[in-house]
Amino acid sequence: MSDKQALPANQTKQLRLLTLMALSGEFPANQANRLGSLSYMENVVKELKRGGLLRTYYKDKLRGYRLTAKAKALLLADSPSRFSFFLTGNSETNQPKSEITRRLRLHRMAESLITMQNAGVFVFRDEKPEVFYPEGAEPSVPLRIESPAFYNSREVKELGTEFVKVRGARMVGMLLTASSAFVVYNPGSANCRWEYKSEMRTKALMKTLLCQQRLAGQYTPDAVQGILLGDSMEMAYEVLAGQESGKRNYFVLDGNYDNFHYIPNNHDGEVILKILCDAQQSAELQSILSENLLPRTAGSHIENDGFDHQGDPVLFAYTFDLPRIARFHHALKLQERRGTIICFDFQAEILKKYCTAQVSFETISLQKYEGRFHY
Repeated sequence: MSDKQALPANQTKQLRLLTLMALSGEFPANQANRLGSLSYMENVVKELKRGGLLRTYYKDKLRGYRLTAKAKALLLADSPSRFSFFLTGNSETNQPKSEITRRLRLHRMAESLITMQNAGVFVFRDEKPEVFYPEGAEPSVPLRIESPAFYNSREVKELGTEFVKVRGARMVGMLLTASSAFVVYNPGSANCRWEYKSEMRTKALMKTLLCQQRLAGQYTPDAVQGILLGDSMEMAYEVLAGQESGKRNYFVLDGNYDNFHYIPNNHDGEVILKILCDAQQSAELQSILSENLLPRTAGSHIENDGFDHQGDPVLFAYTFDLPRIARFHHALKLQERRGTIICFDFQAEILKKYCTAQVSFETISLQKYEGRFHY
């Protein structure tokens, strides 16, 4: 930044960090290494502080980065269509509070935005269709999702009175792809405290709004699915094991969603998110895995993606669809059968911990997969 009154150049880590702070309100300091190496990002932060664009906010043992007034003014002047929604008025992104619960919510949003961006998902308002407009403010062009786009919870709230129906919902936003709509949750390292009625209404509202109204020509009635983001794969085990111990996991394993995918907020999870966002890539992977299997039986009493030559069911678990995994495991135990789960290598440890000896495993090397698909 040679000119102290100018923003960092496009395509730099400095500008990306500033934009993520603008969209989230406060950026968690421990997430900076997801944008670049730890040493490099330390220098980025120092440079932005020297330029008067970033300040550290530390309270309750929680460290975050916030924009300065100067940085906000520069971002607004440079791209008002991208930032005015977040950097004007009395919003939490423009005037973040000091309470730890509110700050943690901003941190969860920042984590979600990093995961989405790193997976190639559009997050800026000027990059994506205006799907969640209030009633009576229809856009001038027909809506269609051509590329994956993430709408954070504040953007979804633009629905106005319609969103009041789901007040209390825990979602951080909606991920829309060409074929699916995902309600996204990010509790971090703790299990969600589900507001059951609010979550029920959230799914119903999104199904009506997206599948029957605004994107009816694009989405089928079963297009709405769930995504659960978390700090590690251990949380996925806690959700799966909770069913076995009698703990209830509303909207994850209680049958409210047929498909609810677990994605860690790290590089491994970003790869899985790319697969969910790209139907062609997912179909290609599924085709490769199916080469030595007998065809899938849709009407079977057990969840499956095919059968091995011994007639035992096989489940593809690479998107870590928690309800499908639980249904598969439960059916094997009830029917006293054997089966195989195919997953990525980083997912296998948790699944082996959860499943009984009736389940065998085949793993996909994440590194080799990335090499094949040129990540």
